[in-house]
Amino acid sequence: MSDRLRPRRSVLYMPAANERALEKAKSIPCDAIIFDLEDAVAPDAKDLARHQAVAAVGSGDYGSRELTIRTNGLDTEWGAADLAAIATSGAAAVVVPKVSGARHLEQVEALLGDAGAPPELTIWPMIETPAAVFAARDIAGSERASVLVIGTNDLARELRAQLVPGRHPLVPHLSTALLAAREAGKVIVDGVYNDVKDADGFAAECRQGHEMGFDGKTLIHPSQVEPANQIWAPDAEAVAEAEKVIAAFEQAEAEGLGVITVDGRMIENLHVDNARRVLATARAIAEL
Repeated sequence: MSDRLRPRRSVLYMPAANERALEKAKSIPCDAIIFDLEDAVAPDAKDLARHQAVAAVGSGDYGSRELTIRTNGLDTEWGAADLAAIATSGAAAVVVPKVSGARHLEQVEALLGDAGAPPELTIWPMIETPAAVFAARDIAGSERASVLVIGTNDLARELRAQLVPGRHPLVPHLSTALLAAREAGKVIVDGVYNDVKDADGFAAECRQGHEMGFDGKTLIHPSQVEPANQIWAPDAEAVAEAEKVIAAFEQAEAEGLGVITVDGRMIENLHVDNARRVLATARAIAEL
């Protein structure tokens, strides 16, 4: 499975200090897990969380799920030790909170290098401050950055914005991060939805994120996994339509035709590219 097409429909935060939660995560059908050392962990449990996150990543008990670890900030007493432990843990990525710009990522890279991190350990920078939004192009352009992660709660707090249905106060900033990710050819996942009891509101926000172009969503509860997986997966109708478009394109090419139509609609190269991506995404999900 290519990294670019690896599904990240559902990216579940799990508090690394909670041994019961780590055990439960082994059976949750999410695409990726972020073992959290930051917000979900009390100060007196930071060392335990670090130890348990590294052990979880190395256990081999999580199947095909992509395993990442969110570090504490470098401005805290735990950040440097977190990076040193994550560097050789076998994690797919280190999730870095409150990234301020390319220089911040360079500091993270230097510490990972000093700790012996392999080249395949990537960075998932979090876009959750005004500085990060302004620096989104530089952050996305970092070679080691593979996935941008939106942190809507912190971003809303720093903007003094309200988290309301439709998220209109945040849409311009979400779009800026999306533009940066797409320009750099990187993956980007949407922020969390806080009310785990509001299934309709969660589904609506997932649909909004999918329509905007996000590759998936970060989640705070296992109940949110299945809806996110469903919304970000091509359904049978979309797959059938994609197959029809590609078949028509290949037939037109074989016959030397310059104009392609499917069900009365003119098909251009962009439609063919979209159809191929739908099929590739469906295949990547099936491989999981």
